[in-house]
Amino acid sequence: MVASMIMSLCALIGAASVETVSLKTLEKRFKNGGDTVYVVNFWATWCKPCVQELPAFDKFHRSIGKRKVKVILVSLDDPADIKTKVERFINKAGYRPEVVLLDESKPHEWIDMVDESWSGAIPATWFIDAASNRRLFFEQDFTYDELVESVNTFAKVSP
Repeated sequence: MVASMIMSLCALIGAASVETVSLKTLEKRFKNGGDTVYVVNFWATWCKPCVQELPAFDKFHRSIGKRKVKVILVSLDDPADIKTKVERFINKAGYRPEVVLLDESKPHEWIDMVDESWSGAIPATWFIDAASNRRLFFEQDFTYDELVESVNTFAKVSP
């Protein structure tokens, strides 16, 4: 009862709620994404370079307009910290892209499923063209201009 009242209050005041997802859940979403290009950023509240680049992803998300591009911020924080750290951080900053928390317990398995070249370092960003299942992975941080240029180049190359 109390939890549903809190969720209702959060919805009324525009506070973001973060759900936990598996990599399989994300993959299903990409597969059913039609002609959407996904920009998936892996980050954590404890990662300084991640936190520094998040405003670029938020600004990009707000600039998308009617383009079929979806920004998803995938937190790699501990699932136990979803309310106390992740939601609090996102809501305090006022970020508007969708935020999920990846609930995977064996990084050595799921990191290679994202990209075999990924060392596991963050920030990292994954571009996915849902229509063609074409993917491009970056193990780096982005400025807003770099993000715009990279997404535009990726979208132009996609069929």
